[in-house]
Amino acid sequence: MSLAFKKPKKTCTDRNCPFHGELPVRGRVLDGVVVSAKMDKTVVVKREYLHLIPKFLRYERRHSRIPSHAPPCIDVKEGDRVVIAECRPISKTVSFVVVEKMEEK
Repeated sequence: MSLAFKKPKKTCTDRNCPFHGELPVRGRVLDGVVVSAKMDKTVVVKREYLHLIPKFLRYERRHSRIPSHAPPCIDVKEGDRVVIAECRPISKTVSFVVVEKMEEK
């Protein structure tokens, strides 16, 4: 794995885990909040960002929902703040994987 993330304490046998499997991580690294964890090994991460409207020189708030693979070694649930990284397509909609669970302070 080329990018530096904290390795999880638990281990898993998931082949699509960037730490214990064979999934290469490349490209974009984003963060967001898990809004749905109802699927098996997949979570939906909501990401909020600002978008510039050039005509008015103002920003508007936008959001996107990104389906991401959640390896069993990283225990995530709804409401957790996570870091996701781009990977090869795992399924039709999933092209990101959860690589780190941010610590709540």
